[in-house]
Amino acid sequence: MTREEIIESYRAYIACLNRQDWQDLHHYVADQVEYNGATIGLDGYRDMLVADFRAIPDLSFNIAVLVCDPPMIASRLAFDCTPVGQLFGLPVNGTQVRFDENVFYEFGEGKIRRVWSVIDKSSIAAQI
Repeated sequence: MTREEIIESYRAYIACLNRQDWQDLHHYVADQVEYNGATIGLDGYRDMLVADFRAIPDLSFNIAVLVCDPPMIASRLAFDCTPVGQLFGLPVNGTQVRFDENVFYEFGEGKIRRVWSVIDKSSIAAQI
């Protein structure tokens, strides 16, 4: 894939997440996707995202920074949301929080096949 194709696919993937269109996720994510070094597969990846939206009903993925060097793309995602209960082991309980995620993706055969994610949990802890 070219740089432009990866960027276009990534933006469509983010739009798919924000619509919670789980039926179309397979268009963007490989069947044997790896997340932070573990093969969780498409079903595991989908389950993780569904759980995220359950914990954060107003979740919205917002691209703050995007850098692409094929086959890799890196993004800083910004979140401003109101999780219910616990989030990443922290007792958020309905407090509005802002945090970022730095995430790297590797594309292969037109889909995301590896994901490395680092979430700024300390900024969440400082807000609750």
